[in-house]
Amino acid sequence: LARHLQKEAQSQHNNSEFTEDQKKTIAKIATCLELRSAALQSTQSQDEFKLEDLKKLEPILKNILTYNKEFPFDVQPVPLRKILAPGEEEHLEFEEDDEEGGAGAGSPDSFPARVPGTLLPRLPSEPGMTLLTINIEKIGLKDAGQCIDPYITVSVKDLNGIDLTPVQDTPVALRKEDTYVHFNVDIEIQKHVEKLTKGAAIFFEFKHYKPKKRFTSTKCFAFMEMDEIKPGAIVIELYKKPTDFKRKKLQLLTKKPLYLHLHQTLHKE
Repeated sequence: LARHLQKEAQSQHNNSEFTEDQKKTIAKIATCLELRSAALQSTQSQDEFKLEDLKKLEPILKNILTYNKEFPFDVQPVPLRKILAPGEEEHLEFEEDDEEGGAGAGSPDSFPARVPGTLLPRLPSEPGMTLLTINIEKIGLKDAGQCIDPYITVSVKDLNGIDLTPVQDTPVALRKEDTYVHFNVDIEIQKHVEKLTKGAAIFFEFKHYKPKKRFTSTKCFAFMEMDEIKPGAIVIELYKKPTDFKRKKLQLLTKKPLYLHLHQTLHKE
């Protein structure tokens, strides 16, 4: 629903039946829906967007053509960017990334709102079972400084590319310097290591916003196989998009030695 509302809010003036003010209200409702969605995925209860809050939006949506009061929540409209379903962006672009400056439509003033991360907490421990925490330290890219709002989507897939755990997005990167984008964020893998099927792999998709195309795109990906799960630091190679979850046609992103830097911690009862 958030996506449908956002699409309407971003439609051109002449082919929309809504005024610009009504579109702003619709975009704010989309933001609230995303906040509610994030709250449902989170186990922390502070600052969450509650069901009672969501119910306050129903009369606004029903009377959108006549609603002229102040919006009940202090939220920014969802930024003018296309939110894609997982995997959808893979069908949109197969061309090589063009070098893009960071100015223009992608300047921070245009997009004040940040899409929040969807990190999940560590599972409860079970006797004899191992849980894995992966710290994503940094990723090396030749044009690290050009990436706008970069984040990483982490998923655990079986050999057929089917999800074995919920997909998680990191928050936007902490900083960019030289040829590195720094994250320093912990990902709690949502399944005990012993319960992961043979041939499974943990995928890391590096995504960034492309102002010219106005959507978030996958730039490259990396993955870690089960035999690489061991405590300590690990660096893994980067591959060209589209993400190949079945690991059949892998192409290195570049001949340069660029890697994703991770640190693993195993927790066993």
